[in-house]
Amino acid sequence: MPYSHRFSLEPDDMKRLAVLCGQNDEHLQWIEKEYAVNIRNRGNMFYITGDKANVEQATHVIKELYAKTAHNAELAYEQIHLLLQQTKHHDIRDHGSMVDTTTIQTKYCQVLPRSPNQRHYVENIAKHDLNFAIGPAGTGKTYLAVACAVQALEKHRVARIVLVRPAVEAGERLGFLPGDLAQKVDPYLRPLYDALYEMLGFERVAKLIEKNVIELAPLAYMRGRTLNDAFIILDESQNTTKEQMKMFLTRLGFNSIAVITGDITQIDLPRGMISGLTQSLQVLNGIEGISFTEFTASDVVRHPLVQKIVRAYDAFETRLEKT
Repeated sequence: MPYSHRFSLEPDDMKRLAVLCGQNDEHLQWIEKEYAVNIRNRGNMFYITGDKANVEQATHVIKELYAKTAHNAELAYEQIHLLLQQTKHHDIRDHGSMVDTTTIQTKYCQVLPRSPNQRHYVENIAKHDLNFAIGPAGTGKTYLAVACAVQALEKHRVARIVLVRPAVEAGERLGFLPGDLAQKVDPYLRPLYDALYEMLGFERVAKLIEKNVIELAPLAYMRGRTLNDAFIILDESQNTTKEQMKMFLTRLGFNSIAVITGDITQIDLPRGMISGLTQSLQVLNGIEGISFTEFTASDVVRHPLVQKIVRAYDAFETRLEKT
């Protein structure tokens, strides 16, 4: 028998209720679809019917969104989507409260892991010196790594941040881009810049880069170096060669943390060349002190279509392997 729950939203404010429900109740319909529940309301009185766990989660979402309407004249698509994702992956207790001990606090923002895998990832980074994060785009691999790096810098756990990327992407090479080497490399590091700006502010990032506290560099610049007291992130590591990956892994110095992110389904190396990330997962498996976090489509926190696209490609590639 379906579980039913009745509750009211206070204060009873028609303008806020209109924002909550959306045009033609589109927000409520979205919640209904996500949790397979039925939602009815008369003014501020709501009735939700369905599976008990789903009803509790839908109730939580409605109450959280209504709280946001106190300070927002409208609810952004992204706000609703992220709250739905976050709620799906938390246990709702104590009348809908959510407890998370892996929140990352930086000067300009608070970063909250939104799935069990993301929380596990943050915990791994806190416990291990070398960490691998493998999974599709949009799962927060790079963003959370940068957040952890900024937090470590602000807490003086490390003295600097080093952000590294191989300069190979989507079948292109540096020679196709105009400008000097710095200008050629810059587009590949843009996602890392964007995350830093959000967490530290544009002016502070610029000052820290000028002082070399934050270093952004192509992978080729790592050869011959030893990185002590640093938080090092190698992004898009699926595009490293075997030799480059080994070279990078042996750069790790004392009191340093390294995070290696990548998506083994999006390797842009020349045909027949083995990815350094793929090989390292086999070589390093089982070594104490190294963590591996694998993300899936359910961890995607971008547009809902991204989850569907990732799953569709996975299913298609699985069918190809069987034929």
